[in-house]
Amino acid sequence: MPNAVIAASGVYVPERVVPNSYFNDLLGEDVDTWLVQNLTIRERRWCSETESTADLCEKAARLTLTNAAISPEEIDLLIIATDTPEYISPSTASVVQHRLGAKHAGTFDINTACAGFVTALDIAAKYIRSDEQYENVLVVGAYAMSKYLDLHDKKTVTLFADGAGAALLQAGKTTERGFLASELLTEGQYHDWMGIYAGGTREPITEKVILQKDHLLKFVRKFPKELNAEMWTKMIRSLCARVNANPNDVAQYFFTQININSIWQTLDNLGVARARAHTVMDRFGYTGSACIPMAFHDALEQGKIKRGDLIVFIGSGGGLAFASAAFRY
Repeated sequence: MPNAVIAASGVYVPERVVPNSYFNDLLGEDVDTWLVQNLTIRERRWCSETESTADLCEKAARLTLTNAAISPEEIDLLIIATDTPEYISPSTASVVQHRLGAKHAGTFDINTACAGFVTALDIAAKYIRSDEQYENVLVVGAYAMSKYLDLHDKKTVTLFADGAGAALLQAGKTTERGFLASELLTEGQYHDWMGIYAGGTREPITEKVILQKDHLLKFVRKFPKELNAEMWTKMIRSLCARVNANPNDVAQYFFTQININSIWQTLDNLGVARARAHTVMDRFGYTGSACIPMAFHDALEQGKIKRGDLIVFIGSGGGLAFASAAFRY
């Protein structure tokens, strides 16, 4: 049976750099100090007025295909993970497939919010392992949340940013590399605590919705601060047990990049050095479905991962959805 091997990756971020000082001026107070001390965020990228999620996906996908040295026609399946889609319908993946010229690829989007990329990796790996016609599956995590921000909401506007990260999974006849195990969990009781709650069938866009800004991202209630660290710790221990490894055997962990303290607490719980979690939030802010592949690609470029390394992806997002996956790179 073939295994799903990570063959290449790629990243794209918009050109517009938004430093913390922008929000000091916008909000009339010092938010830079708190962002740096508590989240390590110093700047982020936002789309231009004419840029959209499909633009980000296309550019990250093209770089990935170049790095993999394959043509768009060789892609068998394209999965895009995003909760900031190009349209309500049809899928963003169909737009990107057309732009790439990936004429043989099936397509679909998934939305598990910021757990989306890891969920998509799980799906892609299982397509490859279960059906021999899928040899090249391209997975893209993308986020253009700047389009949904209330510029005067301090709780959201300083955190969220835009970008896309992609990975190509290939069918490999190997037992030494590739997908090892995964887990998906959801704590659905938190579904109405944070999100974009208008624009769907529950509350279509109306003049009232726009006036109340219900079509924009909102934190409705504050999540328990220990929730991510507790869930991530539990899921990592479960994954490691399933692949007969110790948490310290993992070369790098790639977490959802919104709260550095949750990442550090998780590693402390596991007795793992904090340097084992590569982060990019200092430069790119919080990029949702894109942040994990962005961190992975950046770690590769810095030489922090080598062939044969055990790596773990672990994400969480609105819903609340959690996803984890272990690969031998």
